[in-house]
Amino acid sequence: MSNYDVIIIGAGYAGSVMAEQYARDGKRVLILEKKSHIGGNAYDYMDMNHIRIHEYGPHLFHTNFKEVVDYLSQFTEWYPYEHRVKGLINDKFVPIPFNLTSIEELFDEDKANELKEELVKEYGMEKKVPILELRKSTNKEVKDLAEFIFEKVFKYYTMKQWDYTIEELSTTVTDRVPVFVSYDDRYFQDTYQCMPKEGFTRMFEKMLASSNIEVRLNTEALNVMKFDFKNHKIFFEGEEFKGKVIYTGLADYLCGYKYGKLEYRSLWFDQKEYEGTYQTAVTCNYPTPKEIHPFTRITEYKLMMEDKENPRTTIHVEYPYRYDENAEKGNIPYYTVFTEENKARYEKYVEELKVFSNLILLGRLAEFKYYNMDAIVLAALDKYNELKKD
Repeated sequence: MSNYDVIIIGAGYAGSVMAEQYARDGKRVLILEKKSHIGGNAYDYMDMNHIRIHEYGPHLFHTNFKEVVDYLSQFTEWYPYEHRVKGLINDKFVPIPFNLTSIEELFDEDKANELKEELVKEYGMEKKVPILELRKSTNKEVKDLAEFIFEKVFKYYTMKQWDYTIEELSTTVTDRVPVFVSYDDRYFQDTYQCMPKEGFTRMFEKMLASSNIEVRLNTEALNVMKFDFKNHKIFFEGEEFKGKVIYTGLADYLCGYKYGKLEYRSLWFDQKEYEGTYQTAVTCNYPTPKEIHPFTRITEYKLMMEDKENPRTTIHVEYPYRYDENAEKGNIPYYTVFTEENKARYEKYVEELKVFSNLILLGRLAEFKYYNMDAIVLAALDKYNELKKD
C-alpha cells in the first residue's frame, strides 16, 4: 500500500502551500509535478548576466492580507518593490493604469486641466473606475475621454491578449485595470508590495523542505494514477488511494475532455539581451493594433531586482497565444478565458468530478478562475483548515 496520506498534483502555489501545511501536521505528502521544477509559473532563475529571470513572465507580490505576508515570510526575506507600468499611446509612454498623469502627458495644458476637473467632479480623487463604467458617463467630456482611453488602452490590447473583444469577455477582465483618478503611478496600491530576496524558486524550496514531503518532477499524474469514474475510486500505482488528492491542473484534462476543451490563453516570451538599460519602466505595454506590434508588453527584469546596476540587461517580449498543448509556442495554460460558454462547460466538469469524495480542486486551472499570488495562498490556507475539520 501507499506510504502517503496525501497526493498533490502540481507544485505551484496551491499545491505547495497545501503540501507544507499537511507536512507540518505530520502527514506524508507526495507531490506529482509534470514540469522539471517546482514553483509552477512563478519559477525564476539567475541567468548568465546575474539577472533573475521569471521564466513564465513577471510575477509581482502585492497584497493587503497580512496573514499571507506572515505565512510566506517563514520561507523568505523581502525587499521593497513597487511596480510601475507604462503604455505606448500616441507615440508616448504614459502611466498605466491610465491616470491624471497620463492625461497631462497626452493633452495640452488647458485640455488636460479641463478633463482632470471633470473626472474629479464626477468620481472624486483616488477612485478607480472600470472603463465600461466610464463609457456610460452622461458628461460629454468624460465620455469622449472614455472613448479615447478605450481605443488607446483597452481595445487592441484586449484583442491581442484574449483574441476576443471586451464586450465578449467577463467584466472581471477589464475591471482588473481600471482608470485611476489619481496621480499615483504605481500599478498596485496594496499595503504590502515586495519581492523575495532570493527569488520565488528559493521560497518554494524552503516551503517544501520538510522530510514529510516527496516531490516527483517530470511526472505526468495520469501515468501513475487512475481516476475510475465508473466505480468512483482513485488509484495510485495500481492500488486504491483513499487519502486526500489535491488537484491543481486542468479539470477538462482529468475528464478526458468529455465535454470539449476549456479555453485558456497562453504566452510565449522572446528573450533578448542588451548592454545598458532597455526601457524606462520594468514593464512597457503596447496597446496598439496587432499589425503594428504583435506583442503585448516588454519586461526588463533587472529593473525589478534589488540591485539594478548590472551593466547588461535581459528582456522578455511577450506574445499571447491560444493555448494548445501540442503547439511549439503557446503550450502552457496561463489564463482562463471568461466566457459564458466556458463557464457552463467547466460546471459540467465539476459535476463529473464530484463522484470522487476524496478529490479537491484547487488553483487557477482546477477552479477555472483568476487568482493573484496572495489570493491563492490565502485560498490554500483556508482550504487546508476546512479539510482539517473533516
